[in-house]
Amino acid sequence: MKFAPVENWGALPTGWSYVEVAGVAVDSRDRVFCFTRGEHPVIVFDRDGSFLRSWGEGDVRRAHGITIDADDSVWLTDDLHHTARKFTPEGKHLLTIGDPDTPATLQGGKPFNRPTHVAICPRTGFLFISDGYGNSRVHKYAPDGTHVKSWGEPGTDPGQFNLPHNIATDRDGLVYVADRENHRVQIFDGEGRFQGQWHDLHRPCGLYADKRDRDLFFVGELGSGMAVTDNTPNIGPRVSVVGRGNERVCRFGGPGEKPGEFTAPHSVVVDSHGDLYVSEVAWTAAGSRLVPPREIRSLQKFRRTEA
Repeated sequence: MKFAPVENWGALPTGWSYVEVAGVAVDSRDRVFCFTRGEHPVIVFDRDGSFLRSWGEGDVRRAHGITIDADDSVWLTDDLHHTARKFTPEGKHLLTIGDPDTPATLQGGKPFNRPTHVAICPRTGFLFISDGYGNSRVHKYAPDGTHVKSWGEPGTDPGQFNLPHNIATDRDGLVYVADRENHRVQIFDGEGRFQGQWHDLHRPCGLYADKRDRDLFFVGELGSGMAVTDNTPNIGPRVSVVGRGNERVCRFGGPGEKPGEFTAPHSVVVDSHGDLYVSEVAWTAAGSRLVPPREIRSLQKFRRTEA
């Protein structure tokens, strides 16, 4: 399996900027929804990269995760708002989970303290929310937003987390958690019972389960994040594609600004054609510290060239 970058995909209106794209998702029509940290939080393109609309202006504290469910409803995880919110594709607010602008006690276990992402079980419609920067938990909710249960605590053992940064479900209802600073993906059943874990990853940040074929998983991995290992090869930034049994299918990327290279992959998603979108928080990771500061590429599309 190989992926080729589609250069210059996605034309913003004149004068607009992403700043950076924290999350990317696609709906049933392969429209691409970008959750940005700029003035226009949700920017929508068609599959060819033509701009369609934006929404959410003035209503987002800090963009983090975006998920689109089977009904094409859009879930936004706003880590500084401490909520997961449900919207129509046009931006009409439908539901809020969490207490807006009110974080739970740091590492206290109750939702939410800077949640990071929402995953939705394709079999049951139950939601699983990773929580997050200020907690070490996964919370399970019914489709109407009723809290069902939570699991996890700080640590490195199975079932413990050190920054649960992203979350996904597969077609069988298993739950996959990108346990970023433990350099692994942990696997649970829908009741939170530990099933296994994947290593051989470096700071897994973005996570997507492709439910269409072969249960492929796409993992966006960050680079070092530490000055002492900034120039160490083979630890990212990159994208890894793995199978259900943790067999590596392919891996590509590396540091840089050329097409196919990355600064800070943060979110990954695959459309119905098998093409891949990778969003990056390159402003936070590097661009804001350059002299002068500048926006580095925030989004890339890759065309799948081999099965």
